[in-house]
Amino acid sequence: SEQEFISLFQDCELGAMPPFGQLYKLPVFVDRSLEADEEIVFNAGTHRDAVRMKYADFKRLVSPRVADFAAKG
Repeated sequence: SEQEFISLFQDCELGAMPPFGQLYKLPVFVDRSLEADEEIVFNAGTHRDAVRMKYADFKRLVSPRVADFAAKG
């Protein structure tokens, strides 16, 4: 549940955690389909702020584990 995340992301609003797991000693997982996107947008720790960045830069900074998580419908 989201309540389980409160202690891990104390500097973020509940449900608005950014995908920088290394800042929180957590692995980051990314669906392979995101690799086709030039840019990605994600929460920046609040429900009002967002970060837009090139996926290639995100991948270089975070080194996420890439796998197939989503199913095409």
